[in-house]
Amino acid sequence: MALAVLLTTGALTVSSPTAQGNSARTETAVGAGGGVTETLVRVRAPLPASFGARPAACDWLSYLRYRSADGPAAAADADRVLIAQPGILEGAGAFDSVARNTVARAAEQGLHIEFWALDRRSNCLEDRTGIASGDQHTAVDYYYRGKQVQGRTFAGFVGNDKLAWMARLGIEQTVRDEYDLLTAELPDPGVRRNKVLCGGHSLGGVVTGYFATADFDGDPATTADAGRNQCAGWFALDTTVSTSLGDLSGSIPDDTGLPDVGLGYGVVQTGLDSGVLPRSLSAPVLLNPETMTLLAIAGVGALQDPGGESDLPARLPATANIEATNRFLFSKDTATFVTGTPAVKDFRLTNEAVLGALMDDQSVPLAFLQSSVGFFDGGPVTDKNFPAANGSSAQPGLFGTEYKAVPAVPHGPLYTWRDYDRVGDPDDPGYRSSDGTPFTAAGKEVTDIQELARSMAAQPLDFTEQYFPTKLVTDLELSTSPQVRKLVVHPDGLTAHPTLTVLAGDGLLAGRVPADLHPVVADGYQHLDVLTAAPVQNNGRPEPVSTALTEFARSPR
Repeated sequence: MALAVLLTTGALTVSSPTAQGNSARTETAVGAGGGVTETLVRVRAPLPASFGARPAACDWLSYLRYRSADGPAAAADADRVLIAQPGILEGAGAFDSVARNTVARAAEQGLHIEFWALDRRSNCLEDRTGIASGDQHTAVDYYYRGKQVQGRTFAGFVGNDKLAWMARLGIEQTVRDEYDLLTAELPDPGVRRNKVLCGGHSLGGVVTGYFATADFDGDPATTADAGRNQCAGWFALDTTVSTSLGDLSGSIPDDTGLPDVGLGYGVVQTGLDSGVLPRSLSAPVLLNPETMTLLAIAGVGALQDPGGESDLPARLPATANIEATNRFLFSKDTATFVTGTPAVKDFRLTNEAVLGALMDDQSVPLAFLQSSVGFFDGGPVTDKNFPAANGSSAQPGLFGTEYKAVPAVPHGPLYTWRDYDRVGDPDDPGYRSSDGTPFTAAGKEVTDIQELARSMAAQPLDFTEQYFPTKLVTDLELSTSPQVRKLVVHPDGLTAHPTLTVLAGDGLLAGRVPADLHPVVADGYQHLDVLTAAPVQNNGRPEPVSTALTEFARSPR
């Protein structure tokens, strides 16, 4: 089963753009702390009429704005503005830690910068009501049991028949959205050209590449509107800034109904328009709105009662998607996967341990979803040899290279979670695989599980992306077709400015990026850790990704 994907959310108050009358912009306070102020910004940007009917919320663009609490209120007065495109199946909330860390690190050095974490337009379909309640039981009841929250009833997960407008939501509209947002928020072209740094994580690096080469007024002879003139530099987080998926090969799911791009651009587009082909990526195991919502719900529990015993597995409905996901993620071997015994609900886990089991690189078998947040504690563990055996070199890009473990004793001890900064402490049991290999070490743990929970459950914009537009992937895979190739108008845009490339040392691109890009390598990091890592690492040193971004922002342009 090929499921490799680049996945790649304070007090929370959310305002609805549709409730703002004719206002073209809203900005809502999210929270402040650590010298960083966060707001949710929505800018009205209606899609062309050719997209057809869509929810009113989808005519707005959204981003999370992080800025120094002591800095200027106006973005144009900041020293730098970093704007980041998310990866595939990823929302703005995923940037929460790296954004905070970078803004705070820069402020320590007297630099007032802003970090804008973009949400793709299709995230307008997500309903955060249950998550925003801050109560795990309430969230489960809202999404899966038809219970009302604050007078609202969940309308259900959106089916393909209601996503016709997304059939046209490809790379052209995606980069247009970034341009429209930048020009609306920073109307002075000189500010954009001299202060803005543009980049992204994972697939966001390729989107940034198309932005760098784009022309936005339809006249290549006039270049003030060119993508290269909207930014002073490029940055890539576990990706490269390019117009090719080559560096990200093996990153697109194979079990999602993704159309065969060998059919050609026209045939694929017709299939998307008619609905014969799925307009958003979906798969039975994890990669669908029903089960991706579980990640945020697990985050709610980890924030609400970290050390309390979780009843989440027992409270969830036994739908086909949830059952398949639980078996895939928690089975120690093939026999367990087939029989479903023991199931995850047979083990006693704290709320933090549930989130860790869903996201940690020694637990979850999908490399795109892995972060380094610590390890199980409180009882014996055993090797997880499904879907790949520990020590196997088969498909390392799909399952990652770390040894996996699961709790060993059903109906036994309460399994707790040892956070990243307690791995290697004197009281650490030092769990090992059956072949004697240590499952982890202090140098491989970099993300605080409470920060991860905050990013997943306490942000107004999601960490994950429930409705990723299929057309965006097919456009990029059809990059040599005339319809996509014509979007690369100014190819010199890729090299027009300095570029910072930051790689996860144990991530999906480890050892695969050309040395002439001079990448900064974050040792021990997984693919998501470049976004989620804690500000201070186990070696006592500052977090390297935000440090590199700060130095890049300090460089004269």
